[in-house]
Amino acid sequence: MTPNRRQWMAGAAALAATPAFAAAPGFISKRPAVADRRFVSKAVEAEITRIARMIADPELRWMFGNCYPNTLDTTVLSLGEVNGRPDAFVITGDIPCLWLRDSAAQLRPYLHLVTRDPALGRLFRGLIGRQARSILIDPYANAFMQDPNARTNLGWALKDDTEMKPGVAERKWEIDSLCYAIRLAHDYWRETGDTTPFDAEWKASARAIVRTFREQQRKDGPGPYRFRRSAPEPTETLYRGTGLPTRPNGMIHSGFRPSDDACLYGQFVPANLFAMTTLRELAALSSAVGDAALAQDATALAAEVETALKQFGTMTLPTGERVWAYEVDGYGNAVFMDDANVPSLSGLAYLRCVDAADPLWRRTVAACWSTANPWYFEGRAITGIGGPHTGPDQVWPMSVITRALTSTDPALLRDSLAMIRRSHGGTGFIHEGVDIDDPAKFTRDWFAWANGLFGELIVHIAATRPQVLRETFA
Repeated sequence: MTPNRRQWMAGAAALAATPAFAAAPGFISKRPAVADRRFVSKAVEAEITRIARMIADPELRWMFGNCYPNTLDTTVLSLGEVNGRPDAFVITGDIPCLWLRDSAAQLRPYLHLVTRDPALGRLFRGLIGRQARSILIDPYANAFMQDPNARTNLGWALKDDTEMKPGVAERKWEIDSLCYAIRLAHDYWRETGDTTPFDAEWKASARAIVRTFREQQRKDGPGPYRFRRSAPEPTETLYRGTGLPTRPNGMIHSGFRPSDDACLYGQFVPANLFAMTTLRELAALSSAVGDAALAQDATALAAEVETALKQFGTMTLPTGERVWAYEVDGYGNAVFMDDANVPSLSGLAYLRCVDAADPLWRRTVAACWSTANPWYFEGRAITGIGGPHTGPDQVWPMSVITRALTSTDPALLRDSLAMIRRSHGGTGFIHEGVDIDDPAKFTRDWFAWANGLFGELIVHIAATRPQVLRETFA
């Protein structure tokens, strides 16, 4: 196994038990004792109670009660102030560092509750501020230390050949890291109308995002970023520090995927679609806070990326079907696959990058969920998509959840819930990779993003197809 984030703090999910949150005979809550919870939201607790009453299956109800509050219960390491403004540090779970992507995604399941709980709103504002300050330290980094003056303590990153600044935990350049920071800010603003987090510091970080995206269009060379790591897995490093060559065409070059695995071809299509979408969201937010120049720049860059995606972002499968490619290089080479990590091809509608009814996307998803995708696996316990990060015959429940989040088909939702219910290996939590035939074989005991995403799915089903939750599952 590669020295990376799945190795940190083995067994970290041994949480103190408390009485079951709702009547679920035989299932004891895996939440920490109330006094040991890192953050408590009255609105979230009320939502757990409300949704739990709708879930007929005792095991599924138990899992929801464990998973939905997991980010708040266990990963909010601090909530204080910096320069008179809220500051929050949210770790991934089993690694005590903040990933831009993970932390933004971890708070998302509570977004609809943010106006009901002032403390929850403060947490969102605190993370928006922390992410802005982190990006200003280094927009090419994917993960950060709690102490902005500290050097990394991640064993696998200590000898990386790259420019490691204080405050940076890992420096893998991933387009989606910056996209998630935009999405967190934009969606908080849309939900609340509150513009107080978007001060001069935040605007400077937003300009750094746009500048970095433009540098990685690589119109004038590879830009300032270099990264190499000595590791047995080729997915842990970049060829000659910059990755395989790409021909400039308007798309943004990414070093790594949201799995933290290296791209094969740097023009990573799902992340470029995410960048196109979030740049337009950044433009809307920038206009609302009086920065017309930033809005104009973000809009222009989004248009460039969209034009390039239309021309270079698709490919033809051996079946003759036209689909979105996973990665391209601008020279005519393309790879088709999908990975469970989001942004993925399967997750584009969930991320609002495409319409769920779009024929091109629907063809693409059908191919992703078939043997056309080398990382699609079928098993007795679970069927879905994994990825190079965990290897063959390991499905990520995240892929099943993401697919279900864009569906209102009761049959697909029932099948998805049944597989998720079978995949927790007796722990009551969602894992990273799960053996397709034996759920007791899994990676990552404590993976807050996946736990929260499952909670988000249950809330989604409660709102769109509540009758599905009234069933029991085998």
